[in-house]
Formats: sequence, C-alpha cells, structure tokens
Amino acid sequence: MSASPAAALVNDYLLSFLLGVIEGLTEFLPVSSTAHLRIAEALFGVNLADGYWKMYSIVIQLGAILSLPFYFRQRIAGFVADFPRGARGDRNWLTHPLGLTLIAFACTAVPSLLSTRLIGKHLESLRLMAWALIVGGIVMWAVDAWAARRAARTERMDDMGPGQAVWIGLCQVMAAVFPGVSRSMATIAAGQTAGMTRIAALEFSFFLSIPTMAAATGYDFVKSLRAGSGAGEAHLGSFAMDAHGWMVLGIGFVVSFLVALGSVAWFMRWVRTRGFVPFAVYRIASGILVLAWVWRSGS
Repeated sequence: MSASPAAALVNDYLLSFLLGVIEGLTEFLPVSSTAHLRIAEALFGVNLADGYWKMYSIVIQLGAILSLPFYFRQRIAGFVADFPRGARGDRNWLTHPLGLTLIAFACTAVPSLLSTRLIGKHLESLRLMAWALIVGGIVMWAVDAWAARRAARTERMDDMGPGQAVWIGLCQVMAAVFPGVSRSMATIAAGQTAGMTRIAALEFSFFLSIPTMAAATGYDFVKSLRAGSGAGEAHLGSFAMDAHGWMVLGIGFVVSFLVALGSVAWFMRWVRTRGFVPFAVYRIASGILVLAWVWRSGS
C-alpha cells in the first residue's frame, strides 16, 4: 500500500470510511458510483495508478453489491422456489424473472467483453465522466417526464417479457463503455421506455445488477491478481498486504455494504411516490462542476 498525498491531510482509516460511504451511496442510485469514486479519489489525491487503490475500489464495490442479495433475500427465495412456472403458473424458462435477468445479463456481457479495450481506455477520464453525467441527467429527465404522461403496460417485474429484458441489457452496455453514464440510470430509463413503471424498472435494475456487477467485479479482481506482466500496470499479486492495508480495506468493505443496504431501502421507498428529476438535476450540476474543475486544474 503506497502513501498518497491525501495521507498527510486525511487519516487512511477516515479516508477509507469516506470512500466506503461514497461507494455505498452511489452504487445503486442513478448518479454513477464509478464517476463519484474516481472524482473523490482524485480530490483526495489518491494515486489511481497504484495497484492497492485499484484493488481497493474493486473490493468496496463488492461490499455494495452484496447488500442486494441480502436486501432481496425473500424475493430471491420466492423466485427460486417457483422457477420456472412463476407464482401464477404462467411463466417458463425464458419469461420467468430469473430467466429474464439472465437474458438481460447475456445481452450486456457479450458486447462488454468485446469492448474491453475501449472500457479500459475511458475508465480514468474525468472529462468524459463529467460529460456522461450531464448527458445522462438530461436523458433521465426527458425519459421520466415522457413516461409520466403515458400508461405503463408492465406494472410489475414479474410481468416483463423477453423483448424488454433484451432492450434493457443492451442499454446497460452504455454504462460499461462510458463510466459516468450510471448502470442504474441506463437500465431504469431503458425499462421506462420499454413500457415499465418506475418501480418495476427499478426492481429489475437491482436484480440485473447482481450478476452484472458480480461478473464485472470478479473480472477486474482476477485481472488485478495477475502478477507482474502488464507494461506499467500495478497488480495485486505484485505487492504484499500488511495489517494496515487489510484494516483500511476492511473498513471500506463494511461501510460500503451497510451504506448501500440503507441506500437501496431508501431508494425503493422514494421511487414508489416520487420521480427521478432530483437525480437528473444533481447529475447535470455535478457534471458541470467537474468540467469546471478539470478545466481549471488542466487535468
């Protein structure tokens, strides 16, 4: 674990706590956790090229992801129990919610794997993240306003069809290619344009994120474990962890899990009665601020 300029200003444990809060708050809200974590790391002066902090970002993201199966444990148990016929007995392997989740995941995974080089190229660009925040906010605002004037034909996630799953999975690729788009924003907006209610689109977004984020995080983690061979890259396998490094990592993981759990519960309640406009406004405002900061700092 290498020292960062932030170490002189912020205790490593406090820094890990703050980064865990940011990851937990933003992982499932439609504001882009990747952009917020990268921006926070840059503000705190963390060396983004350092292998420890790359691995740290992956691990605290895993903490946030694990909050979903915990929060939806009863819903998941119900889906597993009635697979493939469904609760009403009118579903099959392709139309059961678990089958639809896997269809959408496949539609994301294949194009994302083919775009791996493009994803790596864009991952650290704050300028691109800022523009993605702004454009994504405008799209989210427009889609939410458009959907509010139309009668949704799919009230519940259980009533979705394969076509809707394919569309949402393909739209999710945008979040993989352009950090700052937000996986949640892309899937929720895609669900609304496919005729789903806000709550149905949000719930499917959460379920789809479980295999998607687990696969993405696992892929990044395996890459980090490859020692030594990358030109100029730092790998987890190339350095030894001491007790301090494990403690910093553990704080970020636990804080991220707990904050994400609370964030998911709050977001589900919010969407039942309110729309996404506040998140769209926040995205646009934060994107403009990041652009101004990048311009002034010459980054």
